[in-house]
Amino acid sequence: MLPTPEQIRQYIADNLPCEHIEVQGDGAHFEALIVSAEFEGKRRIARHQRVYAALGDRMKEEIHALSMRTLTPDEYKANPNG
Repeated sequence: MLPTPEQIRQYIADNLPCEHIEVQGDGAHFEALIVSAEFEGKRRIARHQRVYAALGDRMKEEIHALSMRTLTPDEYKANPNG
């Protein structure tokens, strides 16, 4: 069974402290906006790796594609649309 956007949101929230998470998708392809203080001082690749670590094996088994915007709380406050 394909995961829902809400399940993906919950998987991330369970394993990464976040201030804000939005997930949209069709069961195979997802887009996420993830705001976490853990992203402070990290480049985009390190931020994405942290999200992949939070998702664990689900990235290999359940989720075909995940496009994400990873922001710190200050970045999100300055520009919530990206």
